[in-house]
Amino acid sequence: MNAPVIEIRNLRKEFLLSHSGAASVKTAVLWWKRQEVQKLHVLRGIDLDIARGESVAVLGRNGAGKSTLLSLLANVYKPTQGYCEVRGRVAPLLELGAGFHPDLTGLENILFNGIVLGLTRKEIEANVERIVEFSELRAQIDSPVRTYSSGMMARLGFAIAVHVDADVLIVDEVLAVGDYDFRRKCEARIQAFREAGGTIFFVSHTAQDILNVATRCLWLQHGEIVMDGEPLSVMEAYRAGSESDLGAER
Repeated sequence: MNAPVIEIRNLRKEFLLSHSGAASVKTAVLWWKRQEVQKLHVLRGIDLDIARGESVAVLGRNGAGKSTLLSLLANVYKPTQGYCEVRGRVAPLLELGAGFHPDLTGLENILFNGIVLGLTRKEIEANVERIVEFSELRAQIDSPVRTYSSGMMARLGFAIAVHVDADVLIVDEVLAVGDYDFRRKCEARIQAFREAGGTIFFVSHTAQDILNVATRCLWLQHGEIVMDGEPLSVMEAYRAGSESDLGAER
């Protein structure tokens, strides 16, 4: 039996939040206010295997732990307990413009991001033309990215992520960006990535993106997986659960 591309065992993540209890630094110094530290339990023991070629969507309300889970897989955070292992090259697209240096040009950021993603200079140079062509930013590629709109940065980030010969694509809310024609191109590239055996792990609140891309769906709530299965069934259960929660709050 082949090992899973993504293997997660008892994955827990906590953040420490400090509360001084003082309105200002001066007050804290004068009155020696004792600092209180609160533990925020974001992920509470996740166990998960994802096979090569699967496209897995993650659903959940704000604060459920979705982005933290993706950040752990992308090695942005370290687990508090347990482990997560991704076998193969990972291409993360976690935030619009994440990893871009604002004073570098679009072309320079392609080279910089390629190195961060583990590509050799030869591999980056072999992909530069395809990345620029896909992003449709040739006229702006020699301008600093601080002059780019958020949509332009998303285009460049997406173009880099899908052209680095990755095994796993990790995406937070940005599966397709831009106008209708560019979205169609993104969808086609994602489909080609899937057909070539690539694995996709993504967060989305867009039902159509989930139905178009996902072969499997997870519902994450309070840092735990409450449902794992066929996308439409999980989406319907999530919608019903969300409506029930809203009704209870009224």
